[in-house]
Amino acid sequence: MSPASIAAANSPRLVVTLCTYNERENIAKLVPQVLEKLPFAHVLVVDDSSPDGTADVVRQLMSTDSRVKLLLRTKKEGLGAATLAGFQWAIDHNYDFVQNMDADFSHHPRYLPALSECMQFADVGIGSRYVPGGSITGWSLLRHFMSQAINWYSHILLGLKAKDCSGAFRCYRVSKLKELDFAKIRSRGYAFQEEFLYRCARNDCRIIETPIVFEDRIVGQSKINLSEVVRSLRDLFLLGLEGVRETPVTHDAPVPNEPVMSINFSSHNNTVNEIKQVKRAA
Repeated sequence: MSPASIAAANSPRLVVTLCTYNERENIAKLVPQVLEKLPFAHVLVVDDSSPDGTADVVRQLMSTDSRVKLLLRTKKEGLGAATLAGFQWAIDHNYDFVQNMDADFSHHPRYLPALSECMQFADVGIGSRYVPGGSITGWSLLRHFMSQAINWYSHILLGLKAKDCSGAFRCYRVSKLKELDFAKIRSRGYAFQEEFLYRCARNDCRIIETPIVFEDRIVGQSKINLSEVVRSLRDLFLLGLEGVRETPVTHDAPVPNEPVMSINFSSHNNTVNEIKQVKRAA
């Protein structure tokens, strides 16, 4: 067995999920770059039957590289639903970690290794725009305002301590995902990221942020619109009510003690912030 094969056999099983709808041009370029940065990972494209033929491009990639996988869904049900489908696939196929990123190069593959390194210490790693060293390029003032507002809303309403609650560039420990009851997740749209992070925090996940530069998409169009924003705010408000009632987030879990959130900033090569959740003594 070659040294590369031995290294691959000893590495944790990692899959990178890319949720797509009409991303034909981007996916053909993105998948090879992901595998270049994480050569021992697999890439799962979760496609909602894109009419532009995104799935056909993925099949071509699969024909030459066994690390590429396709999960083809029959209809478009929202980003949250597609992301959950990818998580369930990772659980069913016994991966150790699942790393999720946008398929439009807003999340650049160069940050994948740093995000993977976070998992030495974390259950959830966040590629963060809002920690020192992180930033956003190509956004209008309105987009900046909307993003900051939704993060503020999440901090106040849900008690989240992460700086970047709305970004999708994350890595999860699959053993912690197994504990969550996906049937309880309400949001299928852009509030999904905040809701899922909230449920991870409620499940005592260790959360670490590492900085990224978020670059607005070059090819294609953003799927976000005003109605989606309004729906997201509604979903987060209802989720906040669940928090008040201490609705369990895991399978058949008893109602937990009231969580008390604390934040401890520590450094890993001066690039990460760690958020810890503790509980009051019963």
